[in-house]
Amino acid sequence: MVEANDFRNELEQAARELGAFLLESAQVPVVFAESCTGGLVAASLTCVPGISQFLCGSAVTYRAATKEQWLGISISMLEQFSAESMIVSESMALNVLERTPEAHWSASITGHLGPNAPEERDGIVFIAVARRIDAGCRLVISRQISLSASDRVERQYEAARIVLNATREAIAKTSLPLETSAEPVVG
Repeated sequence: MVEANDFRNELEQAARELGAFLLESAQVPVVFAESCTGGLVAASLTCVPGISQFLCGSAVTYRAATKEQWLGISISMLEQFSAESMIVSESMALNVLERTPEAHWSASITGHLGPNAPEERDGIVFIAVARRIDAGCRLVISRQISLSASDRVERQYEAARIVLNATREAIAKTSLPLETSAEPVVG
């Protein structure tokens, strides 16, 4: 059984690794759109000295109305697909990048961490990573992931770690084609 401290340590390690990667890379500012992690992705990165050169910020859009107001996610999309869906995660990543001109990359996460989540969606998160290309934005990664943790807080740490690792992975493979995976992926 993985302990809460293990999830916390793994998150801190992922933040250090992404931070070091960004510091070594050529000018790749990032922005995040977070729902179920409640800002934990960006907060973990702020522990990395010098990260202010590359971390633009994070839009913590926990509620549907905030997703609509801050990121332009339509209420009709939220009602049709739910706030915890692949299409909403993709829209969050694209829209936060469009609204942050200084950023070259974005990543988003939404999902159900429980308790009281519908059984078929409990512990399922959706992440997306997008990059700015020429005059537009393009998805690079879009995944549905089943979390291994069962505790809500442990799931937040696990989910935030997955976003950081996916961001590093996406930036590292900038020359490869679009990746999408509708099948659940254990992160």
